[in-house]
Amino acid sequence: MQAFDDDLAAVRMAAPKGRPNHKWDALVEGDRVDSPGITVTEAHLVQWAGLTGDWVSLHLDEQYASQTPFGRRIGHGPLTLSVGLGLLTQTGYFSNVAAWLGLDEVRAVQPVFIGDTIHVEATVRVARETKKPDVGLWTLDYVVVKQDGSTVMTFTSSFLVGR
Repeated sequence: MQAFDDDLAAVRMAAPKGRPNHKWDALVEGDRVDSPGITVTEAHLVQWAGLTGDWVSLHLDEQYASQTPFGRRIGHGPLTLSVGLGLLTQTGYFSNVAAWLGLDEVRAVQPVFIGDTIHVEATVRVARETKKPDVGLWTLDYVVVKQDGSTVMTFTSSFLVGR
């Protein structure tokens, strides 16, 4: 019993583990970071429309959408982009972002349908020091992929990250 108590005391004394605290130097050019996935639901489409005012019938009206080339409702492009950005933050590499600098080269390659599961595969294009000693720059190429391995969206995003 004493050995158990000693082990328990050692566990309590160990440094707590929490969210990773990655800094700028955690990634270098060429590194790839993969996100967890999420299954897009009708609730995502309705909530996005309510949040943004994007009440386009292609996303919310099944009857209308059934008459389009897609044959059914599709997710909003900006929703896919935002979810892609959010999914990558779940990796822990973005806990020290000082500033988001923006997006480039956004391309919607194919639609995301209700029930599709998407994740992000991102590659570090640029990891460089800046003139400011407390931050470095990351530019990542995002590829949003669905369950069959096909690409649904690509974009590039840049961040200033604490050093």
